[in-house]
Amino acid sequence: MEQTRLTELTATLLRVSLGLMYLAHGLLLKIVTFGLAGTAGYFVSIGLPGWLGYLTAIAEAAGGVLLLLGVQTRLVALALSPTLLGAIIWVHARNGWVFSAAGGGWEYPAFLLVVTAAVAALGNGRYALSGPARATA
Repeated sequence: MEQTRLTELTATLLRVSLGLMYLAHGLLLKIVTFGLAGTAGYFVSIGLPGWLGYLTAIAEAAGGVLLLLGVQTRLVALALSPTLLGAIIWVHARNGWVFSAAGGGWEYPAFLLVVTAAVAALGNGRYALSGPARATA
């Protein structure tokens, strides 16, 4: 398999898996499990405004769908990056390294931030509604 095709397939794999992760955290965890009001309440309990909980849940759910479909992948990944940075700073940094620690450590959201940056850099990959990313000269 030629390197260009392998890179496009890898970008697709990263994009789809990241989209599933955002969908799971936004839709399944924040909206279905905790509910929007519960998510907003949690944000308030850690010193953030409640409206940010609503915005985060909706952004993660919608962003996850857009990443899965391959729509504006670079823009969506960049737009979602602050949610992970916020999770690291306001939620997980004080809990230490290991994610199994009480409250979860910071390495998992930090890893996801790196993957989000990689997806933003690689673009759609081979199979996307927006079509494969094309390198420009």
